[in-house]
Amino acid sequence: MASEDLNRSRSASLKGTALDGGDAEKYVVETAILDDYRTRLPEVNEAKLMRKIDMRVVPVLTVLYLLAFLDRVNISNAVLFGLKDDLKLGGNQYNVALVVFFVPYVIFEIPSNILLKRFKPHVWLSFCMFLFGLITVLQGLTQNFSGLVATRFFLGFVESGIFPACFYLISMWYKRAEAQKRFSFFFSSATLAGGFGGLLASAIGKMDGMHGLRGWRWIFILEGLLTCVVSATLYFVISDFPEEATWLSADEKEYVKARLFEDVGHSKRHESLTFKSILEVFKDYKIIVGGLMYFGLIVPAYGYAYFAPSIIQTLGHSNIRTQLLSVPPWACAFALAMLTATASDYFRHRFMFAIITTAVALTGFIILLVEHHNNHLQYAALFLSAMGTYSAMPVVICWFNTNLAGHQRRAVGTAWQIGFGNIGGIIATFSFLAKDAPKYIRGYSICIGFICLGIVADVVYLCSVSLENRRRANKADDTLTLDEKKRMGDLNPDYRYYI
Repeated sequence: MASEDLNRSRSASLKGTALDGGDAEKYVVETAILDDYRTRLPEVNEAKLMRKIDMRVVPVLTVLYLLAFLDRVNISNAVLFGLKDDLKLGGNQYNVALVVFFVPYVIFEIPSNILLKRFKPHVWLSFCMFLFGLITVLQGLTQNFSGLVATRFFLGFVESGIFPACFYLISMWYKRAEAQKRFSFFFSSATLAGGFGGLLASAIGKMDGMHGLRGWRWIFILEGLLTCVVSATLYFVISDFPEEATWLSADEKEYVKARLFEDVGHSKRHESLTFKSILEVFKDYKIIVGGLMYFGLIVPAYGYAYFAPSIIQTLGHSNIRTQLLSVPPWACAFALAMLTATASDYFRHRFMFAIITTAVALTGFIILLVEHHNNHLQYAALFLSAMGTYSAMPVVICWFNTNLAGHQRRAVGTAWQIGFGNIGGIIATFSFLAKDAPKYIRGYSICIGFICLGIVADVVYLCSVSLENRRRANKADDTLTLDEKKRMGDLNPDYRYYI
């Protein structure tokens, strides 16, 4: 009987319900909850469960973001097949069309994560996916500059919920020590989209003139239709939060919740986000620093994503060959990102891997800034730029995101980091102007400056979490119960941040 009461107490605590009884029962929960779940749920095989989660959570979200990023940046491929001429874009109108995307994309990041908590992820994400696929199709039917601007604005509006929501969702499934490989695999869908987009554009571009439509229109129409079709499938396969996943047994759900409780404390899944709770999150200055870490990398990332095809074409290649030559840097970026993630998880360290990969990107942009005669060296520098930037980004996101604990702080913190960081996309779109081709001195200089800002932000964040860890180690707090501490998330005095 006592054993049944003990298990009931432990299970109740994991589920976040109030515990009846006196101090004795509270003491039992405090001393047993952390190391009990493996013996209490012996029928759950952790390795098998993690393989099951890996197959159900990350690949699906990777496909989702691959198509989101493809629909976002395929305009860089379309411009090589006559988009500017057909829509009579002059001056900086193309850059204006690019920048319009980021206005709603930045503003609606946090509201979107609030809606993700209100609706189930499989509903919200698949709905957003269908909408941005539909808008991409409509983008292929635009007849003038105004139509292009309108579609780009609404594309940014519906895509604002995708990226932070996916990172937020992934972070609620994995412990910090095992998160980086999953984050990098998911994020690397952007590099896969870049390479995939180049291959698709080189093939679709050959449809130029078919049924009276130019090649750039077919790029938008076919890729948008693909997204709409896939969204219908993903409605049934996108996973919800662990507490709500229908493909886990009751014991598996409790096991997942218990191992995450052990790592970061209570998830507070069912506590609603209010304006007051959002402001509480921003009282922590590390939240602001997290946004700057990502902000410094977004400018070179979008500078490369939107303008790499145009830069490659200035090296003297045809439209089709340019599309094909844009693929290898993306493939190498994917490989380096996964190698970096594996090493980062193995050593349980983030800072040095963020700095090393950022330094690779910095080297690439410096070469592009100073070298304008050796085409082979310039093309090699594009490899370094893509590999470094797109390997560093998932590291800084994972580092910041998984250091936050609990649904509220992660929902707000992730949306802030992604939303604020994407202001850099606005800067990137006006960094590479047609009048600056082919040297793009201004664009490369701006990218270098923001990479340096990102490095400074990384160092500041490292110092802040290191000092906080040291302060907590030197000042033990025995006034709080274990359960109370676990409900504080990363504000728990016993919690230690990853460095």
